[in-house]
Amino acid sequence: MDQGGANGPDTDDRKDRRGRAAQEADETRGPARNRAPDATPGRTAREPHPALPAGPALPPVPAHPAGLTHPAGPADAEASSPPGGSRLGADRVPPDEAASQAPQAPQARPVPRLPAPAAPAAPARARRRPRVPDAREPAASGPAGASRLPGRAWESAALARAAADPFPEPPLAWLAGCTTAGSPTTGSTTAGSPTAAASATAGSTTAVPTTTGSTTADPATTGSTTTGSTTSDPTTPAPPTAAPPTAPRPWYATADDVRRPIRGFTSDSAVAPGESVAFRVSVEPPRPFTVEVYRVGHYAGHGAARMAVSPPLDGLTQPPPLVAGRAVACHHWWLSWRLDVPPHWPPGAYVAVLATADGERAHVPFTVRDGTPADLLLVLPDLTWQAHNVYPEDGRTGAGLRHAWDERGRLLGEADAAVTVSADRPYAGTGLPPDVGPVYDVVRWAERYGYDLGYAHATDLHAGRVDPTRYRGLVFPGPDRYWSAPLRRAVEAARDAGTSLVFLGAGALARQVVTAPSPAGPDRLLTCRRQRSGGRAAPWRDTAPEQQLLGIQHAGRVPRPAPLVVRNTDHWLWEGTGAAEGDELPGLVAGDADRYHPRTALPPHTERILLAHSPYRDADGVRRHQETSLYRAPSGALVFAAGTAGWAPALDRPGHADPRVQRATANLLDHICKRA
Repeated sequence: MDQGGANGPDTDDRKDRRGRAAQEADETRGPARNRAPDATPGRTAREPHPALPAGPALPPVPAHPAGLTHPAGPADAEASSPPGGSRLGADRVPPDEAASQAPQAPQARPVPRLPAPAAPAAPARARRRPRVPDAREPAASGPAGASRLPGRAWESAALARAAADPFPEPPLAWLAGCTTAGSPTTGSTTAGSPTAAASATAGSTTAVPTTTGSTTADPATTGSTTTGSTTSDPTTPAPPTAAPPTAPRPWYATADDVRRPIRGFTSDSAVAPGESVAFRVSVEPPRPFTVEVYRVGHYAGHGAARMAVSPPLDGLTQPPPLVAGRAVACHHWWLSWRLDVPPHWPPGAYVAVLATADGERAHVPFTVRDGTPADLLLVLPDLTWQAHNVYPEDGRTGAGLRHAWDERGRLLGEADAAVTVSADRPYAGTGLPPDVGPVYDVVRWAERYGYDLGYAHATDLHAGRVDPTRYRGLVFPGPDRYWSAPLRRAVEAARDAGTSLVFLGAGALARQVVTAPSPAGPDRLLTCRRQRSGGRAAPWRDTAPEQQLLGIQHAGRVPRPAPLVVRNTDHWLWEGTGAAEGDELPGLVAGDADRYHPRTALPPHTERILLAHSPYRDADGVRRHQETSLYRAPSGALVFAAGTAGWAPALDRPGHADPRVQRATANLLDHICKRA
């Protein structure tokens, strides 16, 4: 195999691509052994998350639904594989391919905090594990044009409503005040409204405030607004109370960067139980607001559970953002409220909803991580979220590492984008990160089926706050384009120690970044160096191609969704899906695509196989192709790369869920977790 330095095309710059003939890569099919690595000695099963309370708009459900049952059948796809290897020959290739080897913030007085309630004693429970049905079980219908597939109904209720294409930032009904998730006819109660305040104090198990008052400080002297920490109290549950319906409101009507009715961010976006989350909020004009805290999960299809509600807080209009070149920062904003995270809160993805009494809303995401070992660690791509954040999206000053506005209201490309961005600012638009939809799709699906999950940010691995070798697998659930060198070294070391890697998006490791401290703390500034010619961000492939970790690498953008063409269907990953050789999964190749580049070195491996080979045409009409890759490292770790941004939405996105992708993903995770 030629392992020279020529790399595949990077189609981000259309001028570089124009007139270039399609380069169809040669693919290598290696032997596909399906023996999973031995279970790591000393790993202990973590107790399932305790039941979480739900709010007036969300019925109470457990974190991992206790009523979940599975039809009779093999407990693992691995059970039907021959011992010691798969049924796939060493040199199997798709029939249409040829085989080859180839300014300081003002100092405010400390803000007082209310202590969190004591954690209740958690009863010992046995760990539940998911099971995937086989062909002997009742069939469930798949997408249009697909045969009836073994399994049960996988789709959850419509958390992401009205998604017009596979990868928008989805409208989140439970956050944005549209209709109650799972109930299209009942409107949700606006946080901060009288009905919300009444329901929060009327015995609801969703959020039982530990205080009804608040401590108000004079912003002119302390720089802070109303303070006080409110958390749920699961020790005295009471029947939930139904909130009176309110008129539905458009999901996009309450957050923008032009009017700036309410915006906010956190100084630490990932914390451990027992630590605190500091919110910096600007309200224009100044008026009271409240904070509702939700945890993202399946929750019987509702998509989230409300964990806490703040007392009414005094809003303050913060100073304008600081601008230096293209960089925008808000680290000089006053502290508005501090939430003490109770020790009993489970790890997960959380969203704080900032809401005024007149219905204006914004969102602030944060993550609760946990040092307890788990089977799988979900690594949320906060580096990429910050790189793509163009706050303020006002048509003038906002900029990220990929796009920027100019003074004439034009959205510029990467060559004119920022070189450095700050994490000390809100996210543009609704306040949710760019491309967060696929991440929440994976979270809801994985929690629905009981996988033992830990949560962390990419910066946690970068800074060494989380040891990735303690997990059987690392799951990268969405677009993850920007990586630092310490992050990559940590992930490669985990792979070499036997931890499997699962990439459920495309375009990972496309750009290299470095971090630096800001006045607010370490690693709050993100810089992407530029190539000398063209001003484009320097890709990883200039020095260490991403294929050397993923097994494939970025091929380009996919302007129109195309079907994913399944290959090597006798591999255990496709077992029980009902997919046959050459079957097409409609619309699954979209957004971005990866493929194998034969002139770029492969990672060390003992087995390797490509599980999809899908043609599509780029924006210039040039024929290209996408591929899905799986290889086994010498350590025994599996490394899976979906190679398309459409894989994660196919797990739980209404209108895009595909039972074949769901089953294949379950086969993969069960194989990694050794659930047989």
